[in-house]
Amino acid sequence: MDQLQAGIAALAVIGPGIGVGIATAAAASAIGRNPEAAGAVRGVFIIGAAFAEGLGVLAIVLGILSLVL
Repeated sequence: MDQLQAGIAALAVIGPGIGVGIATAAAASAIGRNPEAAGAVRGVFIIGAAFAEGLGVLAIVLGILSLVL
């Protein structure tokens, strides 16, 4: 049963991965349309990517904890 819980927690990493990919595509498109706003777009993208990656790391940690505990 522990392996099932860890597997489900590991699958939660897929969501942030897809989210960062979509955000990267949107940021590249926005910079391509308006190069003058590259600084602002880049800042918002980095903050959003950090939050998404934080959720991915949290899912991995929960998966490991479900195996250990």
